[in-house]
Amino acid sequence: MSEVRVVGEGKVSGNQASIPAQVRNRLDIRDGDVVRWKVVDGELEVEVVHRRRGVFEDFRPGESEEEVDSVDEHDSFGLG
Repeated sequence: MSEVRVVGEGKVSGNQASIPAQVRNRLDIRDGDVVRWKVVDGELEVEVVHRRRGVFEDFRPGESEEEVDSVDEHDSFGLG
């Protein structure tokens, strides 16, 4: 059986809840991660979904010989 212990307390303000630093550090919760709240049989379960980091780290925009008017392209996008 797994050990259960209180590692901190957070407060609720409006529709936001704070996550104690000890919990954030232990679970490596960072800005952009998603916290899913579930109520199962009257108990609260929390799942942390980590944002993928560095996804576009190696991205390099392509080059083109054709001149592009980004304002015109933006305004007409999706209007087909």
